[in-house]
Amino acid sequence: MKTVVALAGVSKRYGAVQALDRIDLAIYEGELLSLLGPSGCGKTTTLNVIAGFVEPDEGRVTLDGNDVTREPAWRRGLGVVFQSYALFPHMSVADNVAFGLSERGVTRGEIATRVREALTLVRLPDAGALSPAQLSGGMQQRVALARALVIRPRVLLLDEPLAALDRKLREEMRAELKEIQRQVGITTVFVTHDQHEALGLSDRVAVMNAGRIEQLGAPREVYEQPATRFVADFIGASTVLEGRVVDARTVVLAGGQRIEVHLAHALTPGATIRLVVRPERVLVRGEGPNAMRARIASAMFLGDHSELRLDLEGGGRLLATVSGPAPFQVGETTTVSVPSSAFLEVP
Repeated sequence: MKTVVALAGVSKRYGAVQALDRIDLAIYEGELLSLLGPSGCGKTTTLNVIAGFVEPDEGRVTLDGNDVTREPAWRRGLGVVFQSYALFPHMSVADNVAFGLSERGVTRGEIATRVREALTLVRLPDAGALSPAQLSGGMQQRVALARALVIRPRVLLLDEPLAALDRKLREEMRAELKEIQRQVGITTVFVTHDQHEALGLSDRVAVMNAGRIEQLGAPREVYEQPATRFVADFIGASTVLEGRVVDARTVVLAGGQRIEVHLAHALTPGATIRLVVRPERVLVRGEGPNAMRARIASAMFLGDHSELRLDLEGGGRLLATVSGPAPFQVGETTTVSVPSSAFLEVP
């Protein structure tokens, strides 16, 4: 795959804060890559370095193999959509979309054609004469996207563009954004703190923490094979259990429960191990291998599923999900089991 954007050894410090710490990253032609992490992890700084809004203290940024580390933003030809949309309130929708073309000296006839095409692409073909104040939040987000795409950028940069929308609209726009990105085929970098957005939209996800990339991979890989405890905790709900290895397949947990674990490699007897279990893999009222007694500590109904917190008899806690309303009472004692293949090891 062709590399469009590359960061090599990029670092950035703001006073005592190390915002980026020797970041290496390659972004491929036509992919949508998400930078995912909590506030302050460095994801927006990474995007700003790519855009040219922030100059790194160390390292190089290349675009199509050309070093653009010291190039200003306007010379990079990238499209950017911000969380606030940054639409000009005194301009019509059409004039907002046309702004970047006017600044580049495109002819009036070409501007009209490209603005019409961009608004059609984002499903607002008849909104050109309206003002931003007459649009809903979702429509404003589409206008901002059209304005970024109309200049035909080499790369599209999206900085939490859905964060200001309510949940239902955010989910709708997430699906539309992915469809538009696929239709245009543009290389896209998407910054978000929302794991559902990252997993649902991306070809690859870069999970960031404390200025570094902790894991980079396909959404399913990052979810099912977390490389660190931070990734396991941040991507989806999970339980981390600690124990001592007895033999190649057996672990005694800190609470004394004896479980069988099937990993891709044999375990080292006597070693201490950390195991991650996703809540959807925990079987409530399950029997068979790795069955344990547990008390229902809490049950939260969330519509299509319920989330349970289970206190194990020997100590420790498991998270579990069940479809629909939970058929349990808080305080009830039950049996839970975890398939031996459901455990993941993390450092």
